Amino acid sequence: MLSHTCKIAIKAVIYLSGKYETGENAGIKEIAEQINASEHTVGKTLQLLVKQKVINSLKGPSGGFYLNESQQNQPISNIVETIEGKGTFKECGLGLSKCSESHPCPIHNEYKVARDLIEKIFREKKIKELCDPVTNGLAFLMD
Repeated sequence: MLSHTCKIAIKAVIYLSGKYETGENAGIKEIAEQINASEHTVGKTLQLLVKQKVINSLKGPSGGFYLNESQQNQPISNIVETIEGKGTFKECGLGLSKCSESHPCPIHNEYKVARDLIEKIFREKKIKELCDPVTNGLAFLMD
């Protein structure tokens, strides 16, 4: 359901969330190393997130990427919709453009249930909530 780029975006933002308490900014190289992703992909992805105000950035020697308090409390769905598009949680499981209740694909009913559950999780879970288990060593952002 989520692209590789979207997964990188979520992990990068969770990593940045961990820097919030200390007020530190993180650079592209650091983030890429901490989530095991390419610097190129991380850089392009973070710029898109900045443009949509999901995260912030500062230029210069003490610059980097960071989150403010309200960004810490935004739902993960903001990241997903920035990367994948607003219709992500409405797409057909088989990619049909005209899939609907009256014109369903073969997995329509089952996929709709799973998709709605995923949407609920991503709309209810806040960035900070996903950061806490990582900070406490109970969850991880890479293998």
